[in-house]
Amino acid sequence: MRAIVQETYGSADVLHLAYIARPGIGEKEVLVRVHAAGLDRGTWHVTTGLPYALRLVYGIRAPKNPVPGLDLAGTVTAVGAAVTRFCVGDEVFGFGKGPFAEFAAAPENKLGRKPANLTFAQASVVPVSASTALQALRAAGPVTPGQKVLILGASGGVGSYAVQLAKAAGAVVTGVSSTAKLDLVRSLGADHVIDYTHQDFADGSERYDLILDIAGNPTLARLRSALAPSGTAVITGGEEGGSWTGSLDRQLRALVLSPFISQRLTMVMVKQGAADLENLRGLIEAGSLKPVIDRTYTLDQVPEAMRYFDAGKARGKVAITI
Repeated sequence: MRAIVQETYGSADVLHLAYIARPGIGEKEVLVRVHAAGLDRGTWHVTTGLPYALRLVYGIRAPKNPVPGLDLAGTVTAVGAAVTRFCVGDEVFGFGKGPFAEFAAAPENKLGRKPANLTFAQASVVPVSASTALQALRAAGPVTPGQKVLILGASGGVGSYAVQLAKAAGAVVTGVSSTAKLDLVRSLGADHVIDYTHQDFADGSERYDLILDIAGNPTLARLRSALAPSGTAVITGGEEGGSWTGSLDRQLRALVLSPFISQRLTMVMVKQGAADLENLRGLIEAGSLKPVIDRTYTLDQVPEAMRYFDAGKARGKVAITI
């Protein structure tokens, strides 16, 4: 099969097209003919090997799986002996093992049935980012009508879903982004927008019940200054910090500080599971949630897609069609 592979960590230049063997599957896995795959921040981390601490999980000198990617949408072509939820021919979306390829193995419990009203490309950009947004809102407790929610990084992959999910729950949503992406944030349903190049969300003029920190730039002090006295801030990640731990140290400091203040500071690491995928499928088919795709690239254009993603220009998601 055709696949994008990398033999070492580095920039987009380490990614190249190759012909490799189709993956085998375990008894609780299915083989998916990949029609499209999503490009997410986690895939960027695996490609670059940054921060270095992640290499303890993915491989010290090179990724254990040379085929990158995680999000996928496609058709089941084979099932393991213990699989009960899917049959050959089913259209699925979810988390796969290296889906920047024509075929990918995927655990049965990390797949859902593809939303009927989405194309494969649209479905492929849902799993990682939408699951992260859903779990971040859940970590803050139930979002209730009228709550004031601030979303940092509202125009990105996770942020574009978070805006929609918070609005569907009845919150009053303020989205933070750059000037060029304010129109996108408004179109997603945000009640208010903040252009971070001209405005400071932490200037004290407004306090929020919930802050989703997806951008990963503000200090904990600045987050707290924008929080209501009993508000919650959820940190989902971020690209700031040193080469060894990235933003993880900021998240850990938030967890340590939280018990000693009236505000709640917490973090979320996405958990891959079928239950959230089925929840998201219901919201998508009901019209409450939609993926936003900025650009679509073919498999051989993955290095180019990675460069575009790394430049921070994407509005919403980037999809790879195969």
